Amino acid sequence: MIRKAETPESVLGVGWYRPEQWALLLAHSADCDELEASHAEWLASAEPTLDRIRAIGQNPIKIDIDVEEMIAWCSAKGMPLDGKARSQFIAEKTMQKDQGK
Repeated sequence: MIRKAETPESVLGVGWYRPEQWALLLAHSADCDELEASHAEWLASAEPTLDRIRAIGQNPIKIDIDVEEMIAWCSAKGMPLDGKARSQFIAEKTMQKDQGK
């Protein structure tokens, strides 16, 4: 869920999933058993994570995740949609956002 972009002034990106795409994420994730059963459950753990990050002096940014785009990204890279792929996708999106793309 949390990924740090590799830039001189590292930016901490947190993948932020859309409620209407949660079922799609579960349907396509190779590790769906490791994900929360609902978006509401995920959100209940994601919000405190942001609070913990802020408490240590970081300023995390929410990275909007389009699950359809992430599925296509995984397919193009020949990767299963799992925790490692989600992490890499979020890191890439964080770097793009940090660079103003």
